[in-house]
Amino acid sequence: MRVACLQINPIIGEVETNLHKADNILAQNHDGLRSTDLLVLPELAFTGYTFLDLNLIKPYLEPTTSGVSTKWAISTALRYNCHVIVGYPEISTEQNDSGEYINYNSTVTINPQGKIVATYRKSFLYYTDEIWASEGSGFFCGEVGSLGIMAHGICMDINPYQFTAPWTDYEFATYSLKGNAKLIVLSTAWLTHTPREELLEAPAEPDGQTLIYWMERFKPLSSALDQTFIVVFANRIGTEANRAGTFRAKNGQEFEQEPFGNFAGSSCVMRFKDGRVEVIDYLGQAEEKLLLVDTSDVSYTSSLTA
Repeated sequence: MRVACLQINPIIGEVETNLHKADNILAQNHDGLRSTDLLVLPELAFTGYTFLDLNLIKPYLEPTTSGVSTKWAISTALRYNCHVIVGYPEISTEQNDSGEYINYNSTVTINPQGKIVATYRKSFLYYTDEIWASEGSGFFCGEVGSLGIMAHGICMDINPYQFTAPWTDYEFATYSLKGNAKLIVLSTAWLTHTPREELLEAPAEPDGQTLIYWMERFKPLSSALDQTFIVVFANRIGTEANRAGTFRAKNGQEFEQEPFGNFAGSSCVMRFKDGRVEVIDYLGQAEEKLLLVDTSDVSYTSSLTA
């Protein structure tokens, strides 16, 4: 299988600029993409991630599978003859008790024929999501055309629920394993504690702590001997402003926010096989580019293994 991850730095609220940037990067990799099975984009790929007030994200909410992100994914899938997964902020037709339409942090999956084949709403919300989004109804695992059985999640989904569930529950990894998914895909806007200056000093190097953490959250796959799993992380880069100070999540837990949040980049494709995990290939922590990986090529893997 050939997998591509588009690692970009979407400028918050600059949707048209971000779409144009994505198109340019893909056009530079046209030949490689034409033989790709799956293209994955980050969480909230074209809007940016950090919206600190519901009113700030309202202008960018997209109707369920019919907004600008879905239209872009359809045209891109047709252009490159591949599956495309993209994250977007969804406003649904569902209403809450107050008669307001319910919002979700969502993704849509398009097949090479331009048809919608899967949708997903983030189930485990990060406290920033809680400002504007509701929880989805559960993780996704299902047959997705030529990709086979795929599990798909968004960022916080791989963490313990609300950071309060037992670490060893490994909710998302366990769900993927039980669903017999051999392909596991994450669209993320994953943050790092690494200062921005350090990220920019070595842009082509991955954020090592992030990669190790991602590996650890899929530990249950290492116990499935005689099986092979491909795990894909499409993350973003860049910095966005936060509301500095103490923030209280819905579960009552308090978080200290820095005035700016730095994203970890380090998009990668991992292989879990026979109790061992290896990173087949990765992007750096501050690179804005496309990662192309042939998961069937066992002649090359990075030196990052666990």
